[in-house]
Amino acid sequence: MNICEIFTSIQGESTYVGQLSTFIRLATCNLRCTYCDTKYAYQDGMELTEAEIMNEVSVVGVNLITITGGEPLLQEGVFHLIGRLLNDGHKVLVETNGSLSIKDIDPRAVVILDIKTPGSRMSEEMDLSNLDFLKPADEVKFVITGRVDYEWSREFIKEHRLQKKCKLLFSPAFGHLEPVRLANWMLEDRLDVIFNLQAHKYIFGPEKRGV
Repeated sequence: MNICEIFTSIQGESTYVGQLSTFIRLATCNLRCTYCDTKYAYQDGMELTEAEIMNEVSVVGVNLITITGGEPLLQEGVFHLIGRLLNDGHKVLVETNGSLSIKDIDPRAVVILDIKTPGSRMSEEMDLSNLDFLKPADEVKFVITGRVDYEWSREFIKEHRLQKKCKLLFSPAFGHLEPVRLANWMLEDRLDVIFNLQAHKYIFGPEKRGV
């Protein structure tokens, strides 16, 4: 597989925020979101076999594994890797941009699915059939760049009845929307979603890689 980087850090997003996790970041991405913070993953990384990846994970010894990108589902080998990690007793999170089908992801894994908002300029690229494959343990994340994104996401949740399907997260786009503004909108609407900051950026700084 084409791997951008493997590192261990604090999980900064999702309901697993604050937990130690080993991150396997796969290289290349099919989208170009306006707020992308991992543009370095657009390019090719290093070729590693599944065995080499498993060895690195084993040496670190952390149970929670986050598979991310780029866009990890672009590489066919990732599906077998997910299963092998699960079979070895790991908890596996799969972060995906929502443009590719999640139906072949091992159901034991937790899918963290982005729904791209208009502010990303990639909202037309979503594979909405993914909504049919969501499990209660899965999480859907909306990155909010402003009021238009907020209202669009709020209506998207209602239209697709997502409250009954999985966990929902609203995250202010770092550098685009002040967290307090999003928090206030949610309070005004009594919106039943999880407010999600990118904690790793506040801990380590927004430019640091491998955290």
